Amino acid sequence: MKRGSTLFLKVAVIFIGIPILALCIFLLPQIANEAIEEAKKGAELAYVVFGLLTIMYVSTIPFYFALYQALRILSYIDKNQAFSELSVRALKKIKNCAITISGLYVVALPLVYIIAEWDDAPGLVLIGMVIVGASMVIAVFAAVLQKLLKEAIDIKSENDLTV
Repeated sequence: MKRGSTLFLKVAVIFIGIPILALCIFLLPQIANEAIEEAKKGAELAYVVFGLLTIMYVSTIPFYFALYQALRILSYIDKNQAFSELSVRALKKIKNCAITISGLYVVALPLVYIIAEWDDAPGLVLIGMVIVGASMVIAVFAAVLQKLLKEAIDIKSENDLTV
């Protein structure tokens, strides 16, 4: 395959990561500063916000690791190694990252509920549940692709042995 055949997908993966990076650099520190100001005034809700921000920052680690694995899969496709154990391992890592992100946000849901109760905004809980659901869908999709790819590799190796 030509090296540029997956260029669009590589650019798309990079553009997926840019908004999250901007969020972590610009918006989340601003929220943390406001929470610090509220904590100085004696607001106990600020500590809930700190917990939620911590979970959000920690979840970026598996997110960017999964994006890196997606870029690796695309490079394997460019090198005609799409049907290899390397791709299966990368898909397994993506699945594990998605499960980790989902688990982190499941832990964050009680904190989101506290903030939603305080602010009278039940939609916040729904947003938290969407993040959990979306990452679980990605995990299931990666698991299915991993299984299909493993079976295709097994069939290919059987065919190579019969020739």
